[in-house]
Amino acid sequence: MALATTTAAAPTFDVRAVRADFPALHQEVNGYPLVYLDNAATSQKPETVIRALAEFYRRDNANVHRGIHELSRRATEAYEAARARMAHWLGATDPAEIVFTRGTTEAINLVAAAWGNANVHEGDEIVLTVLEHHSNVVPWQLLARRSGARLRYLDIDDEGRLRLEQLDELLGRRTKIVCVNHVSNSLGTINPVAEIARRAHDVGALLLVDGAQGAPHLPVSVAETGCDFYACSGHKMCGPTGIGALWARRELLEAMPPYQGGGEMISVVEKEYSTWAAVPHKFEAGTPNFADAVAMTAAIDYLEGIGRPAIMQQEHELVCYALERLRDLPGIRIYGPSSLEDRAAVISFTLQDAHPHDIATILDHQGIAIRAGHHCTQLVMKRYGITATARASFAFYNTQEEVDRLVDGLGEVVKIFGA
Repeated sequence: MALATTTAAAPTFDVRAVRADFPALHQEVNGYPLVYLDNAATSQKPETVIRALAEFYRRDNANVHRGIHELSRRATEAYEAARARMAHWLGATDPAEIVFTRGTTEAINLVAAAWGNANVHEGDEIVLTVLEHHSNVVPWQLLARRSGARLRYLDIDDEGRLRLEQLDELLGRRTKIVCVNHVSNSLGTINPVAEIARRAHDVGALLLVDGAQGAPHLPVSVAETGCDFYACSGHKMCGPTGIGALWARRELLEAMPPYQGGGEMISVVEKEYSTWAAVPHKFEAGTPNFADAVAMTAAIDYLEGIGRPAIMQQEHELVCYALERLRDLPGIRIYGPSSLEDRAAVISFTLQDAHPHDIATILDHQGIAIRAGHHCTQLVMKRYGITATARASFAFYNTQEEVDRLVDGLGEVVKIFGA
């Protein structure tokens, strides 16, 4: 799978072997071989993940934690094993610190509601950045509206890097939480979350990291990061949709009230009150998405089989090559850091007078899938005085030949709008 060995000591990344694992990549769109460059929105799924999900439904489908029979035992065992695998992927030592959610959005909403309602009050402050996905803005706006707290924003520079010199001005004794993405989904900026965590903790604040783009592409250790909450989504890291995770320090989870009420999250129910199950089950009301959690285990196994260093190296080389080739196009403006150390596998750009939607449409006619729009980051777009960009986002299964297809397709855009 994914790795070919040229010598016993030096495994070499074989992108063709990797691509053979992904059925969706082997199709034509509009008469052309598909070039899928919308990985920041969702990744494609390897055959092992597809088989794992189907096999679970064929053989082990039963509700978890509630049955004595064999199928329920197997399903429960697989579900809790998935929790342990996710904890390991995020560098956590305690599986009970992993709460399964529908994805990053629900994980952040869980924190804003359960922790926020209990801890944020009128006059308190929540520090965000203009680089955030709406999923890491709107829940805090709702909390501020409920609580009377104040939102404060850290700006970015012209290359899309956080202006950390502003942070000391924003942090203070009223700061309750700082919320920042690990990697920007619209610019590819890699943020210094460990430094931000240290500075937040210096004033007694917590740090939440939106890891939707970090967990699939970077080594993650929540201990080394120093954050208090880390949220991620399975579907962006070769897993199914509808499954994600919140990691939080256990003492925070223990102190937080439940997010939702119902089955599974209770210990005792009386007429007038209820008591709660132990963490993490206190936050997993109702029948959990156990089948997709099990398939997520297969995704993590697949990614670990390739290895994070190999994934990072392949994506880094793709971005280097793509930036080099794209810069030759007349009239292109590329957004985000110029330093490749600060940039992940995302390239946002505008091209001459072509609207990003027109760019994406022309490319789609050639079988090339990119994203166009504000990417759920309208604050970023306003910072640059634009309404949208075209975005090519790469995964380890993409190739330099696909980058060439992208550049050739954009050459057609230049011809159309240059005329």
